Amino acid sequence: MARREKRRGAPPLEGDEQRLRRRQEEAGLLLLRIRGLVRWVVEGVATGRSPSIVLHRYRNYCSAADAASPSHCDCSYDAPVGTDVLSLLHKDCHTSRLNVLLRVLLVVQQLLQQNKHCSKRDIYYMYPSIFVEVAVVDRAINDICILFKCSRHNLNVVPVVKGLVMGWIRFEEGEKKVYCITNVNAAFSIPVSIEAIKVSWCLFRSFPLADVISVAQYILVVEKETVFQRLANDKFCERNRCIVITGRGYPDIPTRRFLRYLVEQLHLPAYCLVDSDPHGFDILATYKFGSLQLAYDANLLRVPDIRWLGVFTSDFEDFCLPDCCLLHLSPEDRRKAEGILARCYLHKEAPELRSELEAMLQKGVKFEIEALSASSISFLSDKYIPEKIKQGRHL
Repeated sequence: MARREKRRGAPPLEGDEQRLRRRQEEAGLLLLRIRGLVRWVVEGVATGRSPSIVLHRYRNYCSAADAASPSHCDCSYDAPVGTDVLSLLHKDCHTSRLNVLLRVLLVVQQLLQQNKHCSKRDIYYMYPSIFVEVAVVDRAINDICILFKCSRHNLNVVPVVKGLVMGWIRFEEGEKKVYCITNVNAAFSIPVSIEAIKVSWCLFRSFPLADVISVAQYILVVEKETVFQRLANDKFCERNRCIVITGRGYPDIPTRRFLRYLVEQLHLPAYCLVDSDPHGFDILATYKFGSLQLAYDANLLRVPDIRWLGVFTSDFEDFCLPDCCLLHLSPEDRRKAEGILARCYLHKEAPELRSELEAMLQKGVKFEIEALSASSISFLSDKYIPEKIKQGRHL
């Protein structure tokens, strides 16, 4: 009984009022810096000068072709590896990029002034003929984050959240109470911003204990919503004290931030379950090492201690799956796997993961998580996941 009443949670560092005040101060400081930059650019153009903006370049990984040796690359999770200079005097692409950056910056300034939020698609439709596509806005947002050394959530630009969570957890997001713990097999949306997570109240106490309350023993991240729903139908969380998260494929920023936040707050081990194919491996790598597009924020988004639970190429034989579940790697699959194999972090930080990907390439086959249900619809929930975690069969 004592074990059942155990609660995990980090003591709150500050109350809601202090947290709100701190966020307001940070927004105010960022707004002052934005106004200063815009004023400097406008004054420069008005006096006939051509203002130049220096942007650092970040790279959290490179390929073997980019460096003489993977061990001698200059990739970093913190330090820039170069700079770009945007100026009206430079070629047209730099002029266009600077134009887009300043227009997006003006929108961000308005958002901070009015304490409002919008999506990057909202921004795109303000100047569609200039932005051309949403990806252009996305790059400008990255440039602004690098320029002011902040993260996207600091700009009040919010994404459309696609991640889901269920299991033994309870938290409050602003005025919204998310009590997964009262129905552990129900799916709830990942919070848009972890800054909105408020102090919750422990079930058996009358004082605030932590931002997040949980009695879970581990966190399980699954690649696809279909697998997430399979676990929900099997009442997996009801029989296993855990939290289950899915990013529905490649994870968005809120899902990655929420996972990182839970790991840090609850001090729980995290396991990742993906398809045995190059895309599944790349999704695992995104959680563990970060993405190249958001390299400047990789150290705040990645979960370096996440463990790869499967699916491994060797699982096909180990669990005697039928041959009809096995597929051949396509030429595109091979190119993707070879590109991932060349990444420096697989040489420097995770040679055991690299060996698994090499085995996949050597055998030339792939299969999905759902193949584990070939012998029994609930094999994944009843046997595969619990036994692998219990036996420590993960990387």
